[in-house]
Amino acid sequence: MKTTSTPLGGSFGPLSSYINHYLSLIREQGYAPGSLYEQVHILKICNRWMKRTGRDVHDLDEAAMLHCLRLVSRRGYGRNAGVSTLRRLLGMLRRLGVTPAAKVKRQTPLEQLLGAYEHFHLNERNLSPGSLPHFRLHARRFLTEKFGDGPLVFSLLRAPDVTAFIQRHAHDHGPFNARHLVRTTRSLLRYLHYKGLVETDLSLAVPKVARWRLSTLPKHLPAAQVRQLLHHCDRKSALGRRNYAILLLLARLGLRAGEVVKLRLEDVDWENARITICGKGGKWAQLPLPADVAKAIANYLRHARPRGSCRQLFIRDHAPIEGFKRGGSIGNMVKRALKKAGVVSGRNGAHLLRHSLATDMLRKGASLDEIGEVLRHRSFDTTAIYAKVDLNSLRALALPWPGGAR
Repeated sequence: MKTTSTPLGGSFGPLSSYINHYLSLIREQGYAPGSLYEQVHILKICNRWMKRTGRDVHDLDEAAMLHCLRLVSRRGYGRNAGVSTLRRLLGMLRRLGVTPAAKVKRQTPLEQLLGAYEHFHLNERNLSPGSLPHFRLHARRFLTEKFGDGPLVFSLLRAPDVTAFIQRHAHDHGPFNARHLVRTTRSLLRYLHYKGLVETDLSLAVPKVARWRLSTLPKHLPAAQVRQLLHHCDRKSALGRRNYAILLLLARLGLRAGEVVKLRLEDVDWENARITICGKGGKWAQLPLPADVAKAIANYLRHARPRGSCRQLFIRDHAPIEGFKRGGSIGNMVKRALKKAGVVSGRNGAHLLRHSLATDMLRKGASLDEIGEVLRHRSFDTTAIYAKVDLNSLRALALPWPGGAR
């Protein structure tokens, strides 16, 4: 009997009916031909194993995929390629409804509390999802050290437990992370009090970490080095066009990395030369779009941005073709651009260009109020740190040294 050829080989198997759907999915995500070839061979191994053992797609779950992964590894395929392919396959089959959904594990009381705590931050406090891992990490550590694997008996919580926790761990971090530990611990205790799980607001028992206001200088680049950074972007390549547009947004408008990640196609108002920004705490703002920034974005959209259904303005340059997930990706891009341009700085993240914009504005005569308005600071104290880099103005305030030259 003659068999019809399929992408999985000359004979049919449980996955034969779904392979074309899978191939369409990964082609849309921009995977290279070599990666497609590798993924098809991984699916062949899984398909043969399912046929040999009498399994159907209804029988697939994480345990079955783990068994397939062992077979894939024995055939010489990389573990990362096997994991991503089989996870993508299982997710697709579940979305199609031909494979049962993942079994929901019974959550412990601690996991239930942490889930509700994250939901509170996301939906009631409108915090960025990128900030939640730190809140969850410190909350888990605090509750685990107090209650272990046992029940959460919040009536046993006392102020000495709080102070002892901070004293144990504050010295494990630098000043910034120590203050972050204090802030997240205080947030957890306020949440427990708000939900009525503890009678007393124990956040008042969290000790403070020493912090001297305005004690540090903002790291920044001179204007000449910012121009050097932009000049070294290869605007002939698709990747260079994207990076150049991002760097201009950071350098000209002082955007935060997370704000660049959140930008969507509809946020650019071409007719009125404005761009809408979703800032900290979900606050929206409109900024004027300089001509050079608009030109760089338009050049990227016309000649470099991959086609697809994603509405985020900036897209990753490798598969899966989708928007950036977090601001750290923008920071890493800036770090690579600084290295390529030969610019050496004590700080390498995206915030370096934000500080550089503020410092340059100040030296050109802008007031602190104007800088705070451009950077969208909520507190004047945040902007006041830039006053320390205006040496000419500070010299006028300096008193003569007693006994020195007149």
